[in-house]
Amino acid sequence: MQSKKGLSTGSLGLVASVALGVSVIAPAYTLTASIAYAAQEVGPQLPAIFLIGFIPMLLVAYGYRELNADTPDSGTSFTWATKAFGPYVGFMGGWGLIAATVIVLSNLAAIAVDFFYLALAQVTGVDSLEDLTNNDAVNILTCTAFMVIAVYICYRGIEATRPIQYVLVSFQIVVLVVFIVAAIAGSGGADATSDLSFSWSWFNPLEIDSFSALAAGVSVSIFVYWGWDTCLTLNEETEGADSTPGRAAVITVTVVVVLYLLIAVAVLLFAGLGTDGLGLNNEDIADNVFVALASPVLGPLAVLMSLAVLTSSAASLQSTFLSPTRTMLAMGHYEALPARYAGVHPRFKSPVYATIVSGAVATIFYAAMRLLSENVLEDTILTLGLMICFYYGITAFSCVWYFRRSAFTSARHLVFRFLAPLIGGIALWAVFVKTLVDSTDPDFGSGSAVGGIGAVFIIGVGILLFGLAVMVYMRITRPAYFAGRTLNAETAVFEDPSGLA
Repeated sequence: MQSKKGLSTGSLGLVASVALGVSVIAPAYTLTASIAYAAQEVGPQLPAIFLIGFIPMLLVAYGYRELNADTPDSGTSFTWATKAFGPYVGFMGGWGLIAATVIVLSNLAAIAVDFFYLALAQVTGVDSLEDLTNNDAVNILTCTAFMVIAVYICYRGIEATRPIQYVLVSFQIVVLVVFIVAAIAGSGGADATSDLSFSWSWFNPLEIDSFSALAAGVSVSIFVYWGWDTCLTLNEETEGADSTPGRAAVITVTVVVVLYLLIAVAVLLFAGLGTDGLGLNNEDIADNVFVALASPVLGPLAVLMSLAVLTSSAASLQSTFLSPTRTMLAMGHYEALPARYAGVHPRFKSPVYATIVSGAVATIFYAAMRLLSENVLEDTILTLGLMICFYYGITAFSCVWYFRRSAFTSARHLVFRFLAPLIGGIALWAVFVKTLVDSTDPDFGSGSAVGGIGAVFIIGVGILLFGLAVMVYMRITRPAYFAGRTLNAETAVFEDPSGLA
């Protein structure tokens, strides 16, 4: 029996879970923020890098599915890693998820602000409105407003989130499909700048120049798939908690990879890899590729792309809060964080304190990065890739170890409880280690550095060290979780001394 945390049960079905998974991944947002950086690393093998990035995601998703079927707990990585490896690894697994989410929330806000003012300029015809996003004060205030709205909606609970997500997710998918068709149809036309012709070699990762380029490209591609595990963090609120979230995660990852491969081919055929104009190696358009491509590809319908990216980032900003708040809720519930994180609104059944803290920390992080770095987007995307590889890898290895006694009892268990998560975990940690080493170079990523060390390394290691400090503090002040009294390998039942859990 799983411990109850006060969340609303049975609120989500398979379709709603997939919609929320796609919403957090936010295809329109992730592609405009990352597709140029991936292309700069691997050139025409852009589809290959999306395909390679998809494989460990799918393998790890199978491990998540097995763990969820055994222990459908909103703590996911935190809970499962604790049961497999003990409280210290479990804490850091949960910390990695929370850190990744704070980083991506800051990115979502950045893109939302950019496209808000772009769409406003396109709708009103006042071009100067687009430049407001370059004003730091206006940018940060607008970001804060988006955060406040997202926090309020999430505070209202799953029932308030679901209908909004259906509309926003459907709209962005339709626009992306229209963009794919228009870009492929317009390749070779007057507005197209590519000199490339379609080749199946684009899907061949063996043609990528070096392992460093492969690792950097995979780190970016992993970023574009991140978020499918939200389906799992909502497991206690999903109908059929032991099976529906796992199926939703696998469906979400599979659907999104098809969309990404088509987008990659369409962009290569239309824009190409030039260093100026629409070329993906043009540094001036790297942060927001769809800003540059919308008008040449869609003509008078360009505003639809602006609205699609805006709604994509806004929808994801809202739904992404669901994952860290549920993890914080579980960590508070099992006493790995202060008890107030376990608070649930009596009416809306949402983790109130965790939601407010997530929004506040994400806003402060964004404001600090905005003021400290001129290349906040690229550096935080690469740092996010580090965090994703870190905690997904921990979770994958947790599956292997937790099911070690049953892994060889059937062919199915051998594949899904051992081989798939083991290979996926090794792949992700290989990218994590390689990227961590490469990121010490001051030229890595945007070229931003602190004391001669790359900014991505500083941010990534700094986040992990801060997590270790929080863990030590909690070990000293609230030792029950770390002593295995609230959560351990044998049971996930919260041992409430009052007997009311």
